[in-house]
Amino acid sequence: MPDVKNIILPYWQLESGKELQLVTLSYQAFGPKIGTAPIIVVNHALTGNSNVSGTNGWWNDLIGNAKTIDTRHFTVIAFNTPGNGYDGIAQNLIHDYMDVTAEDVAKLFWQGLNILGVGKLFALIGGSLGGGIAWHMAALEPERTEHLIPIATDWKATDWVVANTLVQERILNNSTNPIADARLHAMLLYRTPQSLQQRFNRKNLDGIYDIELWLDKHGKKLENRFTLPSYKLMNQLLRTIDITRKKNFLAAAKRIKAKVHLIAVDTDLLFTADETQITYVSLKAAGVSVTYNEIRSVHGHDAFLIEHLQLGRIFKPVFEENYTKFHEESAKEHKV
Repeated sequence: MPDVKNIILPYWQLESGKELQLVTLSYQAFGPKIGTAPIIVVNHALTGNSNVSGTNGWWNDLIGNAKTIDTRHFTVIAFNTPGNGYDGIAQNLIHDYMDVTAEDVAKLFWQGLNILGVGKLFALIGGSLGGGIAWHMAALEPERTEHLIPIATDWKATDWVVANTLVQERILNNSTNPIADARLHAMLLYRTPQSLQQRFNRKNLDGIYDIELWLDKHGKKLENRFTLPSYKLMNQLLRTIDITRKKNFLAAAKRIKAKVHLIAVDTDLLFTADETQITYVSLKAAGVSVTYNEIRSVHGHDAFLIEHLQLGRIFKPVFEENYTKFHEESAKEHKV
């Protein structure tokens, strides 16, 4: 696992008009040295971090040596959203979480890439919240990404997403055990009734159901590695996904020069597949280069972290075929 490295930014200008001073943006880089291979940026989800590959890597089945996203050929960069706790930097915790938006984080990530000397990205990938931030990044810099791959997400927070972030916020602000209790509610959005039935089948011991023990375990686990300010911020970021900035979606999306690869989960209860299908139809009608694929799974929203074989098959044409094409074109350009 590569070390977590830090970039010190003198300031972070927020949409709210406020400015945060001396912000530390941490990241990990996997594969060849930055600047020597095509760059892929992977944005983590709400409770994720920059450790996408190697020891305890949350996408270890997809990213690594000789894997679908092959770190022999690609440099993979993953940032930590400031305040997510993984960087261990206490001053990065953002207590005034309502001041920060998904758009702000997207701007910050581009600042980090600029400092690292990264120009164009081969691919920009994100699942759930990370995918929403990826949409924002592509809208901010519409010509700097070859492939945009948002997974189990959308370009906006729907009324359903906003409603659930409100429930999360009320739990986080009012519960005596806020992180664990909010996690219990969130897990019911990340999975499906069928997934839980398949796993637990109403098993219980002395009236205590296995599902209750499992949910309590998830709550305690998150409580041990996440802080309350972190959770409040990530929930706020999820609520503020919207690349239109109150304008027309197609006007914003048509500026994006990337090939857009939409990936939904058929049973997703948070970012529903039908919303992604509507996005696909709109983009296709507007002449945007777009594809739509669907992970079929009983596991719901979390399927993008579980169904690695399906996701690998969807990724394969982008990363294998286009990598070959990239090198053929590069060879032609440098042929004497």
